[in-house]
Order: sequence, then C-alpha cells, then structure tokens
Amino acid sequence: MTASSPERRRLRDLGITVGRLPTGKLNAITDVAGVRVGHATVWRDSPRVSRTGVTAIWPSDDPWGSEVFAGTYSFNGCGEFTGWLWLEESGCLTSPIMMTGTHSVGAVRDAMINIAEERGHPAFWHLGLVGETYDGFLSDAYANAVQKDEVAAALDAATADLPDEGCVGGGTGMNCHEFKGGIGTSSRVVEIAGERYTVGVIVQANYGVREELSIDGVPVGREIGVDVTPSGRRDAMGNAGSILIIVATDAPLLPHQCKRLAQRATVGLGRIGGYGRNGSGDLFLAFSTGNKMPTAGVDFLSGATPKPPMPCRMLPNNDMNLLFVGTAEATEEAIANAICMARTTHGREGRASHAIPLDRLQAVWRKYRPNG
Repeated sequence: MTASSPERRRLRDLGITVGRLPTGKLNAITDVAGVRVGHATVWRDSPRVSRTGVTAIWPSDDPWGSEVFAGTYSFNGCGEFTGWLWLEESGCLTSPIMMTGTHSVGAVRDAMINIAEERGHPAFWHLGLVGETYDGFLSDAYANAVQKDEVAAALDAATADLPDEGCVGGGTGMNCHEFKGGIGTSSRVVEIAGERYTVGVIVQANYGVREELSIDGVPVGREIGVDVTPSGRRDAMGNAGSILIIVATDAPLLPHQCKRLAQRATVGLGRIGGYGRNGSGDLFLAFSTGNKMPTAGVDFLSGATPKPPMPCRMLPNNDMNLLFVGTAEATEEAIANAICMARTTHGREGRASHAIPLDRLQAVWRKYRPNG
C-alpha cells in the first residue's frame, strides 16, 4: 500500500503556495541532480500490527564509493541519528541516509553494513546514517518489522523521480500536528552570481500540536480543530513527537556551510508550527553535491601513502542568504505536503490517525487568502 492515493493531493495542487522562490521541476529533493529516494513499506495486521517502513536517500549515484560534504544540527535532541557523530567530526557523508521508526534503527544500520559489503564496498569499517521518529502510536514498535529485506528494497527502489509522500516508507506510521503525517518533500531554485542552484528538502514528520499548525501564516490548525478532525494521538500519547529534515543542494558548500544550511530548516519548521518541544527529536542534516571526492576507504586506516590535496569549490558565506530562504521555504512546504498526501490510517488497538480534509483546507485558505 502507498500514500499516493488519487484522492490525496500536494499543497500546490490545491492552489496553495508557500513562499516566494520558484520550485524545481518536481518540487522535490530529487530536483538536486544525483539525489535519489526509495521506500519500503510494511503494512500488515498479523502476527503483529505493523504500520512502518524505511526510506532511503542516496546523496549520489555511488554513496559508498564517494564522499560529499555535509553538516548536522540538533534543534531538540530527544531522538537518535546513528552515524551522526562521525559526520559531524569529518564533515563528510559516506553512505546513503535512512529514515525509519525508533525501534528499527539498529536493524537498519546492521543491514546497511551487510548490504554495502555484499554490493562490492568492503571497506575496513562502515558507519551508516540512520535517523528515526517514533511510530508506536499506530504500529507495534516491538514487532521488528523492518529488517534487511526492507532495507535492500528501499535502496533498490531509489529513483530520481518524484518520491511517494505521506504514509509511506519511514513515514508510514507517523503523525503530524495531530493529523496523519509522514514523508514530504519540496525544493527551491535560486540564482547567485549568475549561477542557478537547487535546494531540496525531504522530511519524516511526526510531531506537533493541532492548534499550532500554520501554513504560510494561515492558522489551519485552529480552523480545523479536533472537533472537526479527531486526534486519537492526543488522548493516547499527548503531543510529543519528532521530525527528521534532510536538506540537499548542488551549491558548492563546505561542511561548516552545510551545517549553516541545516540550521535554517528550523525557520521553516517554526513557520509551520514546530517549536522543538521537550519530547521532540528535531534532527536535521544538510549535504552538498557541489564537491565530490573518492571515499577514503581502507586507505584511511591502513597508513597507505597519503593522497595529494583535492581542489574544492565554495560559495562565499555572504552569498548564502537565498539558500537560507530556499531551505526555510522548502522545509515548510515539505511538511505541508507530508500532511496533505497522507491518508487516514488505522493501526494497533483500534487507533486511527486521520488525514487532513483537503476540502476544508482549501476553504480555510480561501477565507484568509481570498485573492489567492
């Protein structure tokens, strides 16, 4: 089952726009050349109820054989992103990025290592990047439903097309602002010193209070309250939750600049109503495909003859402002797309997470934006 049901539509297909910058062709993270996304979804009722999965993000066509610069930012750290510390130390991304449910992080990490070896990347050691948000409201988190087969399927499904959104892959069991949530993506195109660059965002959204949801300043959550669309999660688990935000760009950035880009995802999250509550794991990662290097691999640890210095390009820090704006806008719209594309989902113990009613969303938008 997938979230791309014909009755669900992306935000712009509803006539609702966010921000002022133009989007890429797909309005997705895959507008950044070389980036691919794939999902594997686990949806079953026996022997234990599973509404879970895993999402794979390829930063390049050869993520184990090449490195790109990257940086991270923790807005609130009640979450896990294994492999994070080495990325922060080295400034280099050397594997695909995986997003899944909280209790599946270890299994996904182990599977990534085994798959890398099986597919011809037997480095002396691997540290795979796996982030999580908790899907235990709808899914039996102890069912161990995501294993090596699902990780391989997500990696193999990775494509440069528009990714599926909503309750698919790692987003299958997630909730957002007490509506059904999950995976969402968006992009922006900017021009700096005569060059065009793309910044793309993908999120796994599982956070938020209904009343705090705002889209481009329109108070959607107050207008579509729990009296209109119920929130089972509020009663069962309160409002704690998390979000993963992955930012990609083809602008040539160094690691400290990638970190600066990751920080700006906070602006987009704040605009739509995410405040980094105490129980929320708000973990952001940004990478740049503007410089690519062969992975150090075994040579890094073996004491082999050092390689000569490699040339790198970078934008001046002063020229990053439009990338900051693009990151914030794409983050807000990616979260909105996750909400719009997700459908009502029933899970364990009779629980349900309800999709935002798109007709009501359009009516609210027209109320506050009568001229479009």
